[in-house]
Amino acid sequence: MKTMRHFIIGDIHGCFDELMMLIQQMGLTDEDVLISLGDIIDRGNKSKEVYHFFRNRPGSLVLAGNHERKHVNGVLNYAQEIVKVQLGAEYPDFLSWAGQLGYYYETPEAIIVHAALEHDLQLNEQREDVLSGSTAGERHLEKKYPEGTYWTDYYTGEKPVIYGHHVVGDQPVIRNNTYGIDTGCCHGGYLTAIELPGFIVHQVKSRGDYWKSQQQEWQVPVLAAKDWANMECTAIRKQLEKLAYIEQPAVREFLGRLENSLRQLEVLLPVLKNKLDNFAQALLENGAEAFSREANSYPFKTFLFKSRNNNLRLEDLQKSLGTPAKINQLASELGVTPVPFPPQ
Repeated sequence: MKTMRHFIIGDIHGCFDELMMLIQQMGLTDEDVLISLGDIIDRGNKSKEVYHFFRNRPGSLVLAGNHERKHVNGVLNYAQEIVKVQLGAEYPDFLSWAGQLGYYYETPEAIIVHAALEHDLQLNEQREDVLSGSTAGERHLEKKYPEGTYWTDYYTGEKPVIYGHHVVGDQPVIRNNTYGIDTGCCHGGYLTAIELPGFIVHQVKSRGDYWKSQQQEWQVPVLAAKDWANMECTAIRKQLEKLAYIEQPAVREFLGRLENSLRQLEVLLPVLKNKLDNFAQALLENGAEAFSREANSYPFKTFLFKSRNNNLRLEDLQKSLGTPAKINQLASELGVTPVPFPPQ
């Protein structure tokens, strides 16, 4: 009877081409079980392709890594924002799938986790944030183990543990019956897998530092995908200040157009106030009772009543119309040409 083979692959991080090369090198068959220990997406150049592959290949399993958890929990840093744009309409389905991923897997030969486990707890007692390597789990381990040490220094279990998460160098690190196999593929290192039984190591060299190139390539698409129209104008200003250090011409051009449109919106506010004041005065010409009846039929009635009482200030509009979308909505209602935002 043929022994079932399990292939455990380290952090793939969107490196689809290397994944395909590694699979070919390993001689993977339909009868073999392929296990990713997590972080199949982010940083690399083909996260969507890696995601599709694991969803569509029978006999495959993906564990929850900290990068999958970031997406599920809505904690999106730049790497996650790139993947969100790449997946587009598929993103909600990806979130649903990622939210169902398990945190550990056991074969007859080994325990498989994404990041770590506590040496003195049973597998079913382990914290999910520790297993997946999320920030809370990392802090928990830092408090538990003395500075300068790691959970692998204390592991004494008879069953080997295969894990990833922390880049260990070009070669797997074997310590106290644990196997660290994140060899930094997305940073130009290697993609590593361990074949069970036998703990046979398979590796392919990365074609390049994908994360470095991806950060440059996706700056403008990620910025353009943000919901600028419904962002508070003060928050937009802070974002512009935060991104002022970027020197890439395409990014500078986009941010320049964004800042110009924001200035146009600021200029538009006094125009809207003048329109409201004139409108209120025109309604008052028919008397106070008619004013109340007419003013109440408009969505911007609050401004009209304030103007009637000479209490409408520019600051009122700035406070109430805090986003570009709200400013443009009032402009449209008053027959004033809105400012395209974000600029095309």
